[in-house]
Order: sequence, then structure tokens, then C-alpha cells
Amino acid sequence: MRKPRLAEPAVPLPKGWPKLARSAIVHALALAHVVITHVRGWCINSPLECVRLRAENERLRSEVAQLREELRVKDARLARVSAHERPHYPPVERLAILALKAARGWSLAETARRFLLAPETIASWLRRVDEDGEDALVQTPTSVNRYPGFLGDIVRRLRTTFPTLGSMRIANMLARAGVHVARTTIRRLLKKAAALPNPRPPSGVATALPAADAKPKRIISRHPNHTWLVDLTVLPTVAGFWVPWVPLTFGQRWPFCWWVAAVVDHFSRKVVGRAVFDKPPTATQVLRVLDAARRNAGRSPKYILTDRGPQFGEEYEAWCRRRGVRPRFGAVGQHGSIAVIERFILTLKEEGLRRILVPLRPTEMLLEVDVFIDWYNVRRSHMGLAGATPNEVHRGLRPARAGPRHEIRPDYPVRRRDTLRRKKGTLLHLVIGHHEGRPHLPVIHLRPAA
Repeated sequence: MRKPRLAEPAVPLPKGWPKLARSAIVHALALAHVVITHVRGWCINSPLECVRLRAENERLRSEVAQLREELRVKDARLARVSAHERPHYPPVERLAILALKAARGWSLAETARRFLLAPETIASWLRRVDEDGEDALVQTPTSVNRYPGFLGDIVRRLRTTFPTLGSMRIANMLARAGVHVARTTIRRLLKKAAALPNPRPPSGVATALPAADAKPKRIISRHPNHTWLVDLTVLPTVAGFWVPWVPLTFGQRWPFCWWVAAVVDHFSRKVVGRAVFDKPPTATQVLRVLDAARRNAGRSPKYILTDRGPQFGEEYEAWCRRRGVRPRFGAVGQHGSIAVIERFILTLKEEGLRRILVPLRPTEMLLEVDVFIDWYNVRRSHMGLAGATPNEVHRGLRPARAGPRHEIRPDYPVRRRDTLRRKKGTLLHLVIGHHEGRPHLPVIHLRPAA
């Protein structure tokens, strides 16, 4: 005898459900993201290694799945364009596709499917892969067979690998390696190579400027540790803190973001103190950072310049009086004022932590900040310091750009005694290294090409 079917309970849907369904999906995914981020943050800081590895494995799987979905959406958009109207792959990217085909072991059909091409097109590239000349169907990314190619290649590689570098930064980096090239030459080479335009601050970053009739007071620092600058900033983690409901953001605290405190010496631009917090720090925590900076410097500064944040109130002023420090408060946008440390914070974000997946573990986050600060103090040249690094100015060292020069034009007349002439027929090879293995922190060396 068949059992009677039980009637399914009727679940009342909200009024206007068809209108709310799509926004409900977005909100549900955002809520799931919040929950997963909290769980992942707990797991990645677990004392058990197996739990940490499982959390990292889950994060990587999630990242791969999201990247695949991103590629699917992009491919779907391009697939709607007729095959004969799609843009052609440049010769360099054709070689990259063939290299990926070999590395992944794809067939002609599989390669064509993934890149929205015809199998015959891939077969044609394979037959003509060894052709030479400017019109070759498949080409290598760079060419260093002659002098113009040598210099243009290294400039192009620097800009392609590190898009935030401007022409002046590239010229300063080459000068530290012994090759002095004018900024206009760098610009011409970038234009010739059809490189990306000079980077601009993102549109979401507002730059406050003083009023036309304002007369900002310029801070004068006469020696290292004369004036320090202190500021705080928020750095989103890999989770981010955007949500689709008002106020369109989650609380600015871990695991959605980190708070970073920085102390910068105004005279040398050297970072003399730092700390990472999981939520907005208190005045006491900021003062501990300043005490640590004093111990490292072996002395107190004469002035400390800050904004008027809640951490710099009565407790901070009392701390300054006990240590003989004169507190000063700067205005955003005033040249030579708090703008110096705000420029460092922008550099930390643009050239450092926005180039990586900001970690969830406190020790890993502090390590990434320390690695960047070490590169910033020791390796990064500054236009405001005439191409020197903060460490060179802070310690009174001779800047690397003032060392022996390498004249890479064999027929150019040499008048300086400290200039090393390159023999005809030899090339100088600029080696792009990476500070502490971080691909976004360049280190330039010069050596004769083999």
C-alpha cells in the first residue's frame, strides 16, 4: 500500500520577491564572505599546523575558483564578438600562448578553445615559430642584440614589471647602477616602446590642496632626528571590507583590514618606527611605537608632527612634555608638512601591499611591512633627496648614484675622470633582482654581458 504523500509546507515568499531576488543573492554572498573570512582568520592563526595548512589550502582553492569564474565572464564577453572582428594577439602574446600550451600539455583543439581561436591558427603559429624579422608572426618579448635594443629593453622591462615607476624613478635607479640616462631619454624610449603611460593616483584618492591665499608654514629639518612625522592608515586584507548594505563597509578591523602606524624622519625620509594593529590603536599603543622608535634612534626628536586624530590628545601631549618633545600639528596638503608621511603611506600601498595578497596572520603582515620598509630605506631612491636613499642621507653616506659612471655609448667623448668607458662590441647587462624575493621590490645591478 502506497503511503500518502505529505504536503510540502508552504514557505511564504516576501512581497515583490522577483524584484528582490537578485539583490538577495548579492547580500547572501556578502554574508557568506563575512562568515568565511572570520573562520579563515581563526584557522590561519591556529597553533595547529594542520589547521593552518587546511585553511591555506581552502583559501587557494577558493581563489582558483573565483579566478576561473572571472575568466569565464571575460571569455563570454569576447565570445559574443564575431571571430573575424576580434582583436589579434600580438606576436609576443602568441609566443606566450605556445609556451603555455607546451607547459600544460594542451592539444591544438584545447588551446584554441581556451583562447577563442581556431586550431588552424595555433598550427600556423607552430609552423612559423622560428621566423625572424620585425614582421615575424611569433616574437620574443625583448631583443638585446644592439645598443638601442639594450637600453630600450631594460627601460621597457622596468616599466612593464613595475608599472608604478615613472621616468624619473627609472632614471634614478639606473644612475644608482652606474648608468646615467636623462629623464627625457627614458620618456622617449617609453614612448617608442609604446609603454604604459606614467601612473597617476587612483581617482578615488583625493588630494587636498591648501587655499590660494593660505601661507603654509614649511617645516625645516636641519639634521636627522630633528623632526619626526607620525600617521596611521588602514590596509584591507585579502578579504576586503566592502558589503552591499549600508554603510557599504564592514567594521575597519581584523580580519577585514589592518591598521598600520608609521614614524618617518623628516630630514632623511627614513622610516624609524612602525607597528601593525588589528583595530584602531589607542593613544597608549601609539606612544609605545614612539618609545620603540626613540630606543632605536638613541634619542628623542625635537619636534613630532601629527594630524589631530584621537590618538594625539592630552595623553600624547603629556608624553611629549616628559620627553622634551615639542608636538606640532600639520594640515593635509601643506608642502613639507604632514604630506611627507602621507606620501610614504601612498608608496607603501601602491608599491608594496597592493602588489600582494595582504595576509591574515599578524606575523606575516608585520613581516611584509618590515620587508617593504627595509627596501624603502635602503634601496629606493627619492627625488626629494636628489636620487639618494633615506639610509644614505640619514647616515651621511655617499649616494650610490655619485659613484663611478658607465658610459654605454662607445664613441661618446668622456671628460669625467670617474667615468668607465665600455669597450666597443661589449654590452652591459642590467640585472633586475628582487629584495627578499619580493617580485614587486626591484633591486638593480650592473654587470658585463656574457
